[in-house]
Amino acid sequence: MAFMDQFTSLHLDFLKEIGNIGAGHAATALSQLFNKKIEMNVPKVEIVSFDEMVEMAGGSEQVVASVFLRIEGDAPGSMFFVLSLPHAAHFISKMIGDPDFTFSEPPYNELALSALQELGNILCGSYLTALADFTNLSLHPSVPALGIDMVGAIISFGLIEPSQVSDHVIVIDTSVNEEDIGISNSLRGHFFLLPDPDSFQILFKILGDNGNAE
Repeated sequence: MAFMDQFTSLHLDFLKEIGNIGAGHAATALSQLFNKKIEMNVPKVEIVSFDEMVEMAGGSEQVVASVFLRIEGDAPGSMFFVLSLPHAAHFISKMIGDPDFTFSEPPYNELALSALQELGNILCGSYLTALADFTNLSLHPSVPALGIDMVGAIISFGLIEPSQVSDHVIVIDTSVNEEDIGISNSLRGHFFLLPDPDSFQILFKILGDNGNAE
C-alpha cells in the first residue's frame, strides 16, 4: 500500500483536533504574555511531501524565521514553526517593547533572539503537549534552535540529526488573531511535524485505535 493511501479522513480529523487543542493552549499563553486577547485557530491540516513543505514555507531561497526542535520519547521526530520575517518581527517588537524592530539587517540583538526562542517555546510546546496528551505518548522536546535564514538551509540543518528522514510531513496551518487587528490582517505561520519513519506507524495505530474506540 502506498504511504499516502494509509491516511484516512479520520486520521486528519484527529490531527486537526490535536492542532486546535494546541492552538488553544498557545493562545492562552500568548494572551497572558501580551496582556491582550489572542485567538489562534487551525484552518487546515494536511500531509504533504518534503518538497511541498519547502514550497509552503516560501520556497528554498525564501528567508524566514524558524524555531526547530527534536522530539524524543515514544515517537521521535522533528518539529518546525516557520514565520515570515514581518510576522516574526511583529511578535518580537511587542515582546521587547520596540515597535521599530525589524529583521532587515543582522546582527540581531540578543533580546530579540531570546524573545523568538520564548515564542517558539510557547508555540511548539503547546502543540507537543496536545499531541502527547491526546495520544498518551511520552514525548520530550529538545531546547529550541533558532534560525533566520533561507528555508532550504534551515530545514537541511534541522534534519541533519535524524538518521533517517521521512518523505512526508504533517502540516498544521496556524492563524493568529489579535483583538485590535482585523481578521484580514491575521498572522499566519506553518507548524511542520516530521515524525521519524517508524513514528508514523505508531501514530497511525494510535489514531486508528482512537477512532475504533468511538
